[in-house]
Amino acid sequence: MNIASYIDHTYLKPVGTSEDIKKLCEEAKTYSFAAVCVNPTWIGLCKDLLEGTNVEIATVVGFPLGAMATESKVFETKDSIIKGATEIDMVMNIGKFLEGDYSYVEHDIHQVVSAVNSEKVKVIIETAYLESDQIVKACKIAVKAGAHYVKTSTGFASSGAKLEDVKLMRQTVGKGIGVKAAGGIKNKEDALAMIEAGASRLGASAGVQIVSS
Repeated sequence: MNIASYIDHTYLKPVGTSEDIKKLCEEAKTYSFAAVCVNPTWIGLCKDLLEGTNVEIATVVGFPLGAMATESKVFETKDSIIKGATEIDMVMNIGKFLEGDYSYVEHDIHQVVSAVNSEKVKVIIETAYLESDQIVKACKIAVKAGAHYVKTSTGFASSGAKLEDVKLMRQTVGKGIGVKAAGGIKNKEDALAMIEAGASRLGASAGVQIVSS
């Protein structure tokens, strides 16, 4: 199995500099990771550094809280695409979801999906805040809104991807929708377990360690 082809090589720390992003992109090219995942300010740099490669450029929208206005998420999405992003990892409005305003959550996701062209949208449902039945509900809303992937975590909550959550997400969305496990995946054993559980992408800052272990 080519684990590298599953990995979104990620750098989302607020202290990241251009040197960190250059290193990320060089590693992505060296190991042929599926994508890099960066904050929007670094999209242009990634586009320059990854030109001529098959590495996708993923960026985050409404990150890390998901609580910004839908209009802001849409603007951020369109601007990111103009600058070169090919995948959008958006954060669901978790507060609206928890209070049961599912129509708002669906609309929020759908507006972002409507703002892309051929780019993929991954919806971060932040499983750390959700019970099992809520994970199922969030996944169903994301699929109904047109998302291409559901994703476990931002990496900024109290916990990241858990095997039982990834299994539940895969069971809920079926084979036609991607499942991205992110948060706390540190080595090859973790990565293989997540893939076995149903993940089709892995978000990790430890990409090099994973493929080298």
